[in-house]
Amino acid sequence: MSACNEIIDDIEDLISSQDITPKERYANKKNVTVRSKRKPNDTPESKCITDKPIYESIIPGTQKIYLKTWGCAHNNSDSEYMAGQLAAYGYNLTSDKSIADLWLLNSCTVKNPSEDTFRNEIENGLSVGKHVVVAGCVPSGAPKSEYLKGLSIVGVQQIDRVVEVVEETLKGHNVRLLQQKKVNGKRVAGAALSLPKIRKNPLIEIIAINSGCLNQCTYCKTKHSRGDLVSYPPDEIVARAKQAFEEGVCEIWLTSEDTGTYGRDIGTSLPELLWKLVDVIPEGCMMRVGMTNPPYILEHLEEIAKILATPRVYAFLHVPVQSGSDSVLGDMKREYCCEDFNKVVDVLRERVPGVTIATDIICGFPTETEADFDESMRLCEKYKFPSLFINQFFPRPGTPAARLPRIPANLVKTRTKRLTDLFYSYEPYNHKINEYQQVLVTEISHDKKHFVGHNKYYEQVLLPMKDNLLGKSVKVKIVSATKFSMMGDIIDDEAEWLACSSKSVTMDQLSNGLSTNCSDYSETNGLVTNDHGLADKGGNVYFYYALIAVLLAVIYRFTWKLLSD
Repeated sequence: MSACNEIIDDIEDLISSQDITPKERYANKKNVTVRSKRKPNDTPESKCITDKPIYESIIPGTQKIYLKTWGCAHNNSDSEYMAGQLAAYGYNLTSDKSIADLWLLNSCTVKNPSEDTFRNEIENGLSVGKHVVVAGCVPSGAPKSEYLKGLSIVGVQQIDRVVEVVEETLKGHNVRLLQQKKVNGKRVAGAALSLPKIRKNPLIEIIAINSGCLNQCTYCKTKHSRGDLVSYPPDEIVARAKQAFEEGVCEIWLTSEDTGTYGRDIGTSLPELLWKLVDVIPEGCMMRVGMTNPPYILEHLEEIAKILATPRVYAFLHVPVQSGSDSVLGDMKREYCCEDFNKVVDVLRERVPGVTIATDIICGFPTETEADFDESMRLCEKYKFPSLFINQFFPRPGTPAARLPRIPANLVKTRTKRLTDLFYSYEPYNHKINEYQQVLVTEISHDKKHFVGHNKYYEQVLLPMKDNLLGKSVKVKIVSATKFSMMGDIIDDEAEWLACSSKSVTMDQLSNGLSTNCSDYSETNGLVTNDHGLADKGGNVYFYYALIAVLLAVIYRFTWKLLSD
């Protein structure tokens, strides 16, 4: 009886004489159109409202390809390689999806919103009669997803075959390449690093040094796509870096699912690779080391500190902690404790004064208690990370964490806001006002009003948009600071600017390139060639490709006519 009374006490005020009646409640819905439920057997193709043109033969140079990318630097590197191969074959890359014959969509599987956007883009493309090819971690990790039925797929290990997938798709065929890449029966990290490439930013080369990882975090789906660790040989990576610098690149980014694990499968290590790369970085150029998880960097801390302290390597490292609670880290299967992470930060800050450590926190993991979250808050308050990536937990299908009971959404949002408020409560760069810094300028700001450079600690410095400044290393004075960047005045005269290469890049080239995402390709990026000479942009190779294709088409039609007669 007491239980009933409690229930009645809870609900007695929900309905009163002042409430609107059902008739009044639904009166304002008279103009609402009821949408029929989507049947389980519906596929994206069933929603097409425009027929796709089917090509009997493909003549290079006559079809346009739109390429869109979501996700990490590794995904962006994959897109650059796919763009390079398509351009080398003769396809026209366009940023205008409306005029494209085919959409190539390179996906990310880390978060639900990324996959939702990817799925919506597929449906949009099919609805307007576009051929669609999907790539990246989503189709590689879950190729049997309902919304991927009937679509061609380029697996993350098969990006070197993107041309044939695109060609066959334009002919109306369905091609799915999802096999692991093998050479002489042995798994390799992926496509060769020497493939032709169109860079997102012509001044920055992204080099994947390995694929996959050693761990199996309970919330992460990326391993379903990328698999276990496989490293590229050091010589291949060094050769790619040399080639990039020769082509006018000022900055190289090393990327992978976990750079700290590099070489464990081939008898080497990340520090050994980094020292080889340091030897080939020209004056005025820089290298950025990609994300590493704490367990795989601990044994290399002293060497990594020495490398980050060298003049041509950014003193920057992204080390995701994900939680300040050992209990939650155990449930995440992260294979380290908070003390291990603290050691990484403390040693690097001691050995490399001023080093920038970026990290990630997941708010609302299913087993996270209020006390667990308070530990994350204390960790972030202790170190005041200048770069803090705050993520709400997303249950990714097929992962162990997705089967756990979820924390109420309002509680997750509350925790996210608390951490966000903490992050915005401190200004990491105010103490640097009036400092003199050396800055390498490689990008354009999102508002297109400033050039963007980075100092030794990979901190963002905004500069006036002066002619010939892109690709130069200049001395600046910091005059103001915000939460995320500093504003600098250039001290050097133009004659003193240090060019990182003999090739200059204009603002138009960078603006027309991929300064924001990999959907905007431009001829001005240039085509990177491999040792076999696939020719540079707009070269005679396209003419020969087209001529051969036309001759083959004529021979085919002539032969068919003879056989028919």
